[in-house]
Order: sequence, then structure tokens, then C-alpha cells
Amino acid sequence: MKKKIVGGVVLVAMVVLMLWLIAGLNTNPEPDRVLVTTYPIYQLARNVTHGAEGLQVQLMLPPGLGCPHDYVLTPQDMRRLEAAEVLIINGLGMEIFLDRALARVGQHLSVIDTSAGIDPLPGVAHDRDHDHQDHHGHHHHHGQDHHHGQDHDHDHDCSHGRDEGAWNPHLFASPRLAAEIVANIADGLARLNPEATAIYEQNAAAYGERLRQLADEFHELGKLIDNGRIVVQHDVFDYLAAEMGLEVVALLHVHPGQEPAAAEVLRIINEIRQKDVRAILIEPQYSDRTARMISRETGVPVVLLDPVANGPVDAPLDHYEQVMRRNLESLRKVLLEPNSINQPGT
Repeated sequence: MKKKIVGGVVLVAMVVLMLWLIAGLNTNPEPDRVLVTTYPIYQLARNVTHGAEGLQVQLMLPPGLGCPHDYVLTPQDMRRLEAAEVLIINGLGMEIFLDRALARVGQHLSVIDTSAGIDPLPGVAHDRDHDHQDHHGHHHHHGQDHHHGQDHDHDHDCSHGRDEGAWNPHLFASPRLAAEIVANIADGLARLNPEATAIYEQNAAAYGERLRQLADEFHELGKLIDNGRIVVQHDVFDYLAAEMGLEVVALLHVHPGQEPAAAEVLRIINEIRQKDVRAILIEPQYSDRTARMISRETGVPVVLLDPVANGPVDAPLDHYEQVMRRNLESLRKVLLEPNSINQPGT
């Protein structure tokens, strides 16, 4: 009987010891799960969080998607939302698809709206022909006289899908505004994780300075251009055009990815001829069929410009800068050295 008692005590002691050892192995907490909705914001967030321990930053949407204007959430997306502690969004109506999902997920998820405090341009819900020079002409240099702290009824209340199309959500395509997005990400993460504030602030300061220097190069190029009239596929480059003093004469796709009707194509061709448009800018995520056809009709060259709306998920940290520098050189060639561009349709 005594042997059984002793054996039982030993067994209990061994179990307790094993549990204690297991507990000791798990003293490190699970990493904070940060989910980022779109590819360009994910690339900016990676630079802010680089070197921060205990932080797991993931991209929610497929890296090759581009702007998620018509995206539909998948079950995998819902699982990622439920597991996340922080959600970093583009804002300004880009994440209209998230509204119902966030209501289901509950209050455990902290949302960082990277557009907070940034003065937006009107989006496709506004009449783009109204006061056109204010938005796209040489009278408006958006990034040079920027105003902070203006609510514009789009931040601080988690109505992330409100007024879809009322504001242009493509802030990220401007290096100057990308620097402000970086600052918003750092501020939001510092509030949620004060222990890593120094890392976020240091990363954001260094990265933001590089982005502003890049923005200055775009701005300086704009001052050298005597004809900055362009046609674009959709309104992703509005902020960059405003900073450079370029005029967006027409959109090929008022609704991204939707080809224009024949009557609209004829109208665009006539406007290109009347206004002496210098270039048609296309994006890698959309078909160039209509742009090439218009180019053949008008003699205006087609130039590829990448807004970094999609790309490789494991891209280097300076991926955004690399792509934007290629854009800078493409604009330099077509707007300052048009003879260096291949003939339309080639």
C-alpha cells in the first residue's frame, strides 16, 4: 500500500514538473498579429515595423490583386480578421467590402486608418469635369501646401466604407502622401504598442525622409514640363499629377477595369487632339487594348506607370522606391524627351 502511495506521489510530482517545464517554454507571448488590407499599404507598413520583435505583419488581400474596388471577402479573409489584433487600412472608402465583416468580428480589433488627417481629392462620385483645373491643372500642387488635421468626415468613427467614390483613395501613389501614411502607421502602432515606439518612430522618420526626397524629384520634374496634359486609365495618379502640376484630361476607365463604350472612346480621341495631350499612362494591372487603339488613332505614346497597387509579397523593403523611381524616369522621357519614346502602337 505504501509503495502505491509513494508511486502515486512520484507520478503527480512528475506531471507537475512537466507542466512547469512546458509553462516555462511558453513564457514568450504570442506575437501581435497585424493585418494590412492592401498591397501598397502593406509595403509601407513593413518599413515602419522592420526590426520590431513580437510583431507579425501579414497582407490580407492577394498581392497581385491591385486596387480592391470590387473585392469580395473569402472565408480565409474572415479567419485572418478574427485572428488579428490590429488592422491597418487604406481608408477613404477603399475597404467598402469590410464593413459587414468588421461588425461581425467585434471590438477586439484595433483599426488604423492610414488616410486620417490627409486632405483628399474628390473621387469618381464627383463630377470630374467640374472645376477641372482646381483638381488637375497647374493651379493645384497638392503635396506642397498640405493641410493636416482635417476630418473630411472619414476618420475616427470606423465607418470605413462611407461615401465610396466621394474621395479619391489612392494616396499611396504619391510619394509625399506615402510619407504621411507612414507617419500615421507609426503613430497608430505606437499607441497600441508603446514599448516599440522608438523603433516605429525611427523607421518612419528615416523612410519618410527618403519618400519626401523622392517626392521633391517628381515636383522638380513637373516644373520643367511645358505640356503636362495626360490621359490615364483610372484615377490612381490624381495625387501625383496634382503635385507635379499635370492635367488629367480624361480617364479611360471611370470604373476600374471596365472598358469605355465606343462613343466614349471617340470623345476621348477628340479631346486628346483638341488639347494636344502628351501621353497616355497605363497601369500593369489593366488591359492596354483601348489605350493602344487610341494611341494609334492620335499618335500619342502609351507609357507604363506602376502605382505599386500590386506586386511580390516578399519584395525588398525599398520596392516602393524602386518602382517610383522607374515611374519618374518614364515621365521624364515622355514629357521632357518625347522623341525617346517608341512610336504609338509599337
